[in-house]
Amino acid sequence: MRARYNVLTTGTIFLIIMLSQIAIGQPKPRARDLGIPFDGAPGPLNAITDVKGVEVGHTTLIYGEGKLEVGKGPVRTGVTAILPRGKTSKDQVFAGWFALNGNGEMTGTTWVEESGLLEGPIMITNTHSVGVVRDATIAWRLKHDLMPQPWALPVVAETWDGWLNDSNGFHVKPEHVFAALDNAKSGPVAEGNVGGGTGMICHGFKGGIGTSSRKLDERAGGYTLGVLAQCNHGGRQQLRIAGVPVGLEMTDEVLHREDLGSIIVVVATDAPLLPHQLKRLSRRVSMGLARNGSVAGNGSGDIFIAFSTANPNAAPSSGVAKLDMLANEAMNALFSATVQATEEAIINALIAAETMTGVDDRKVIAIPHKLLQQILKKYNRLLESGKK
Repeated sequence: MRARYNVLTTGTIFLIIMLSQIAIGQPKPRARDLGIPFDGAPGPLNAITDVKGVEVGHTTLIYGEGKLEVGKGPVRTGVTAILPRGKTSKDQVFAGWFALNGNGEMTGTTWVEESGLLEGPIMITNTHSVGVVRDATIAWRLKHDLMPQPWALPVVAETWDGWLNDSNGFHVKPEHVFAALDNAKSGPVAEGNVGGGTGMICHGFKGGIGTSSRKLDERAGGYTLGVLAQCNHGGRQQLRIAGVPVGLEMTDEVLHREDLGSIIVVVATDAPLLPHQLKRLSRRVSMGLARNGSVAGNGSGDIFIAFSTANPNAAPSSGVAKLDMLANEAMNALFSATVQATEEAIINALIAAETMTGVDDRKVIAIPHKLLQQILKKYNRLLESGKK
């Protein structure tokens, strides 16, 4: 059964709500459901929202088909919002960021670097919608009185979806940004062809949004760490899943295009980390990408940001703040969790994504689940639960 789409139209606003191709009430399969093995213990949702207080919202835009008409479509794009303390808080969080390869954009990071603070939501969209998303995020925060100071430097990141989407048509509007923020919530996070990930491609297959989490054992502090990734990177031959050279085994319908992809990764944790420690954490995302075969090519914008929900009221307007800080020597478990959750989030994006046809009838196939299971079984890397 194909996925169905509901189109809600108000004037020129097109909000597309994608319904699952599986029966209502049953989630899409995820990587672990197929028997793919991963290191580490996930949280209850295996999502970034396992970190208490974190909320995620998507606006997904899908309409039009056939030949590209700039300004008309086809449209395959959207916006994703990650709110560290939820949509009613203006309490800032400590943060750190890192660019593995800088052929991309994440606005607001010079102030994150300077201050060590993230003042509001993290937004992810397509390359040519960064400006409107940035401005609309400020407008939304003004509307809801969520400005900790009179000015704002929002963090907005992007990956390029022009292979499937009319990226020069500027289809993301302020109302779409407002919807992603207003609808953000805790709980399960939609993955695949949603939000900013709608038109993205990953390792030659349909990509998009993926998430995962890790729960540390009590000896390591019992902290939770979650990752959300917008995946639009990598070539088919590079792809490795659970250590298996899957990309070399899947040779049908190979997408040949210039390396124009990128990946944005957001790391959240409730561990009490200071900005320099969060920068260290963001660097470890690179190793999660490498586990899946990425080499961070010249055309790729591989940009990561990490924040901590610990230390409320960490940015007083005056005086002295009393803070908790995890010892550097106690960070190894968080490093491992970052690598593991990044690896799994990317594969979750691939597993959740569905085949999509976009601009000029270009078609990008979803990774075939049954063939993937057969290949993993061939290499003795398929768990029993995936043999159903």
